[in-house]
Amino acid sequence: MNNPNIVVISDYGTGDPAFTEVLLQLKSLMPNACIIPQSTPAFSTINTGFWIYQIALTKNLKNTYIYSNTAPRQKDHKAQKNNKGEKLMWAKLDNNFEIMAVNADYVFSFVKSHIKDFRFVSVRNEGSQFRSRDNYPKSVSQMVNRDNNFLGQKAEIKDIPNEPKNVIASIDGYGNIKTTIRQKEIVFKPGQVLSVKLNGQIHKAIYTDGVFNVENGKLAFAPGSSGHDNRFMELFVRGKNAYELFGKPRTEEKIEILEK
Repeated sequence: MNNPNIVVISDYGTGDPAFTEVLLQLKSLMPNACIIPQSTPAFSTINTGFWIYQIALTKNLKNTYIYSNTAPRQKDHKAQKNNKGEKLMWAKLDNNFEIMAVNADYVFSFVKSHIKDFRFVSVRNEGSQFRSRDNYPKSVSQMVNRDNNFLGQKAEIKDIPNEPKNVIASIDGYGNIKTTIRQKEIVFKPGQVLSVKLNGQIHKAIYTDGVFNVENGKLAFAPGSSGHDNRFMELFVRGKNAYELFGKPRTEEKIEILEK
């Protein structure tokens, strides 16, 4: 068997030493694993779920797993006794991809319709402020090594919240704004001028289906590079930066697309 790939998706922050500590624990248990860290904005379960979906449904991936820890611990607003937080869960998708992730808000939402087995992980979810380093790596190694002793009780897939609508899912390095609006929801015509309301601002955008060209410097609303068979729509400015145009909005902010 080829050496496994483990994508670690978490909100530690780019370059945060927390990634180093978690990766070292995983390597101590799986020396031959290729571990790929992917940072998400702090507490953003939408961004986490978005990238879990994008990676897990990528075709032709073999011996690849996702381990995710974005845990706002906001389900209970009271003080968390003994660092108790959201539970670690395991999901197997209809393409047999396996995910182990802390079940916070929208983490599993984007893959909800693809989950065929959803279970609690038999592990302590309390006792450490740094559960993803101290408690969880052994369970990840069991998943990768086909040791099913980590599997706990079945969980209800229907309890996972649905994919959030009309919000920012991700902002890439070019300032393109990836939304949770799907291409199949769109009823506009190529070249149609729209009004986009975001972060307290309204700007005109041109809808393009990927064929209709947009002039340099113009804001466009178009199918993006994510979403597989039903693309997520993006806001981008040719030659410039949509993120800056809208005053640097945060991930998870609401978006309104209005006809002119």
